[in-house]
Amino acid sequence: MKQGNQLAEANKKQAKKGEETSSNRLSPTLRPGNLIVLTGPSGVGKGTLTAKLLPAVPKLVKSVSVTTRKQRPGEQDGVDYFFRSKDEFDLMCQHNELMEHAQFAGNWYGTPRGWVDEQLEQGNDVLLEIEVQGANQVSESRPQSLLIFVSPPSFDELRARLQGRATETPEKIVERLEKAERELKQRHNFHYEVINDDIELSVQNLIHIVYAERCRIRKK
Repeated sequence: MKQGNQLAEANKKQAKKGEETSSNRLSPTLRPGNLIVLTGPSGVGKGTLTAKLLPAVPKLVKSVSVTTRKQRPGEQDGVDYFFRSKDEFDLMCQHNELMEHAQFAGNWYGTPRGWVDEQLEQGNDVLLEIEVQGANQVSESRPQSLLIFVSPPSFDELRARLQGRATETPEKIVERLEKAERELKQRHNFHYEVINDDIELSVQNLIHIVYAERCRIRKK
């Protein structure tokens, strides 16, 4: 009889838990966030757009990438990047702890899977500002991701922006432009294209996209 009471009590608890789970599924406050991928060629203005977008949209956070490059003065581990050695980075890859990873300018960069998933479960939208190679990796592993491609108003304008930086050799600029030409041919693989001709207008377009996606009815 005692065992029967214990079983009945366990069933009641399980039923209550099921009701709470069902209720949580219908609660808009517990809706998981969207994974948003912002990509485009080097020099197109992804960093500037991200810096203006983040404070304009509540519950939108930028993913903190893992990198093997050296920590610079003023940078904080876990805030600017997760700074790791090459061996530590390789170990993370082996343990499938990175959603995507790519080499850039001699260093490796990757998106930590656990950190991103934790933010999404808390209802935050997570923005990944990454290279096109990494964006394609995320698209394959997370097909529900929102993919945004940032394009320059013209190829000549992109060339002028890269040259205007005055931080790279002419050979490096040519290399970046050749890579950009290949990447621009892939923009049809993304959900949205934002042509970054006017910064403020581009930011407004991104804001509209983020809010529109929050209203989308998701398929189970």
